[in-house]
Amino acid sequence: MVIKFKSWAGLVFSGILDFMAIKLLLLQIRENPQVRVEEHLSFAKHGKINLDQIDIHNVFDRPDFSADILEGYDGLFIGGASEASVLETESYPFVNNIISLCRACIEKDIPVFASCFGFQAAILAFGGQITRDEIDFEMGTINIKLAESLEHDPLFSEYKDSFPAVSVHKESALELPAHCELLAYTDKCVHAFKYKDKPFWATQFHPELDRKCLTARLNVYQKQYTESAHHFDEIIAGLQETPQSNQLVEKFITFLHSRTRVSA
Repeated sequence: MVIKFKSWAGLVFSGILDFMAIKLLLLQIRENPQVRVEEHLSFAKHGKINLDQIDIHNVFDRPDFSADILEGYDGLFIGGASEASVLETESYPFVNNIISLCRACIEKDIPVFASCFGFQAAILAFGGQITRDEIDFEMGTINIKLAESLEHDPLFSEYKDSFPAVSVHKESALELPAHCELLAYTDKCVHAFKYKDKPFWATQFHPELDRKCLTARLNVYQKQYTESAHHFDEIIAGLQETPQSNQLVEKFITFLHSRTRVSA
């Protein structure tokens, strides 16, 4: 079901009035009630928009959907998932619908900002492959390296150096499918791409998460991602703030704002 929230009264940012006409859909892949709320808050916070500007379609609540759910929205967020896998379509039949939705966004020229699970679904949608590593996976604050020739990208053009970002994932893309342009990476895997000539961005890392939110998130999924209480404490102690990464969400909103002004 699509859930509409009232405005988040505590969210006040400079420039927020300029963005108030923008309306987005968050495709959410979350079962945990606490994380559902936190993810919604995080996208709004770092996008510097109000909560009521983001409606939610949670695929655990309503797994059957089509591209019609995008009607009336300026753009789409696709979030992460710790309770589902893009590689287990029999257990999670909504994965194929998410893949179809990604393809529809390319066909319809609908702006998309996808992170983590959303990134992985997009890789599959465009003909790539996802691999799983249950042991040596990235977790915590990692260093994101930038590809060359980003000067024309609306989101990444101002970044000149590597930056820290939040990442917790056991599934990765080692190569990009055709028609996708590399934006960022680590020594382990691809971390960001844009579909060529389309407003579709995807990141394996989490631009919507900061240090505080990741700490809360790992507390929820501690047994799933850490080996012991000591291991958990080590990960938490090594976390950093991630301002450059978090700014990408606002840059996507800025892109939507410029796009809607032109179309108007």
